[in-house]
Amino acid sequence: MIALVQRVSEASVTVDDKTVSEIGKGLVVLLGVAKGDKDEDAGYLLNKITNLRIFDDENGKMNLSLFDIKGEMLVVSQFTLLGDCRKGRRPGFEMAALSEEAERFYEKFINDVSKTGIRVKKGIFAANMLVKIFNDGPVTFILDSKKL
Repeated sequence: MIALVQRVSEASVTVDDKTVSEIGKGLVVLLGVAKGDKDEDAGYLLNKITNLRIFDDENGKMNLSLFDIKGEMLVVSQFTLLGDCRKGRRPGFEMAALSEEAERFYEKFINDVSKTGIRVKKGIFAANMLVKIFNDGPVTFILDSKKL
């Protein structure tokens, strides 16, 4: 499972000219599910992302987590994170989980985030979305549950 995590001042998801989700200060998580991912992969990313100290403290140092700032999270399914661009000019998606499996892990991840007390919003799985991200910093990290 791969997550591209961005620290944001605000973010939103629009589908068919209608805003379906929006958050203020917090994190946008673009989540890609790979073939063979397990519950442990989702758990690893959940723990890592929610506790990652990437928000500034009073001294301007990255020292606070999403919990510390009482921030929000917007999770968007992003199978293209599993795209293999090494050969040719068209990405291959052989590593991406099939839609049914990917949606199950996507929903599980969101449900598990909500159980932590963090306010979490989501995009619409498999929809064509317009994602507005106001990346604060910019601060962006790539986390891969297979690269422990």
